[in-house]
Amino acid sequence: MSAVEETMNQIGIQAKEASKELARTSSSKKNEALLAMAKNILDHEESIINANIKDIENAKAKGLSDSFLDRLELNSERIKAIANTLKDIASFNDPVGRVLASWARPNGLQISRVSTPLGVIGIIYESRPNVTADAGALCLKSGNASVLRGGSDSLNSSLAIHKCLAAGLKEAGISEHAIQIVDDTDREAVKLMLQGINKSIDVIIPRGGKSLVAEVEKEAKVPVFGHLEGICHIYVDKEADKDKSVNVCLNAKMRRPGICGAVETILIHKDIADSFIPLIVDALSAQACEVRGCKISQSLSDQVLPATEEDWSTEYLLPIVSIKVVESTEDAVSHIEQYSTGHTESIMTENLDTASYFQKIIDSAIVMHNTSTQFADGGEFGLGGEIGIATGKFHARGPVGIEQLTSFKYLVNGNGHIRS
Repeated sequence: MSAVEETMNQIGIQAKEASKELARTSSSKKNEALLAMAKNILDHEESIINANIKDIENAKAKGLSDSFLDRLELNSERIKAIANTLKDIASFNDPVGRVLASWARPNGLQISRVSTPLGVIGIIYESRPNVTADAGALCLKSGNASVLRGGSDSLNSSLAIHKCLAAGLKEAGISEHAIQIVDDTDREAVKLMLQGINKSIDVIIPRGGKSLVAEVEKEAKVPVFGHLEGICHIYVDKEADKDKSVNVCLNAKMRRPGICGAVETILIHKDIADSFIPLIVDALSAQACEVRGCKISQSLSDQVLPATEEDWSTEYLLPIVSIKVVESTEDAVSHIEQYSTGHTESIMTENLDTASYFQKIIDSAIVMHNTSTQFADGGEFGLGGEIGIATGKFHARGPVGIEQLTSFKYLVNGNGHIRS
């Protein structure tokens, strides 16, 4: 047995034992730990930033992209946001032990469906060190033990944050094994997690780029919550408010181009193309966003570069956006159905019937009306943060927050009942 395998087996055993403890841990004790974690994060801001600086310097030396650096960077504002997310999670109702439904059978049996933790959750992520806190806290609140494995490029930052989480657990009298982090960058550690570490891990959640999620979904021997890409669309209808639409599209692309909720393709109804395309292209270009478009959009602005077929199926994660003129709402829907990855789509229109049709017919995890796709976020949904966005259709879909990290069991109560 290799040293990595021996270490991972121990982590798995510890996580399984911790999950049993967490299943019967009170809400007050979990909240105490979360608030202690938040305080530790704030108290150790300087050490977290110093650790992050090392990661940033290493990433720059490797020539990693600006969007990668943006996802990796921590500053005072982002650290305060991490602490606030922990406090938010503490304020939420405990999702464990809720009676989801109950009923009586004609024979007198009393049956209820009650929420339960999933058990041990493995989270594999790349460049965002804040995931360390978000994932660990969400798992804790939902009564699950977690095994975290961040990317090597964010290891120093993640370890500094995890140290604060472990201290919070200890202060609340909860096993520090409830949130464990894998500090070994050997790929064998990931492989063992995907295999379930000898049946210790119940669910795997990948958070990162397409190659990571594709590898996880291909190799995992346990259930996976994940999405491959976030090719998000905004459709600007002929009855859209143009000023509102320019602001929303600009925010959806440029607020943070490197996140999965950033819009990648803007579809524009032909009836407003002449007036709207120059407006949106000028606004995007003013913020140094490259615009690639169909022939019609090119004819309406000399700042639009030719789009290829590949552009409609590309998640840029950069200040680049593609634009296409469509004949109708149905044409926009057809384009989305062909190229969407099932993450988030939005429609800009003042016609409520058109908006209702769009939201009903589009089968993505999140379908919006008159708002930026950058709101595709568990925190913005009031879920107190998220581990990721799930685009599958089983168990969890959309932002994966505390409620999505629970399952359920049936409680059946009788009085000497026997079945004939």
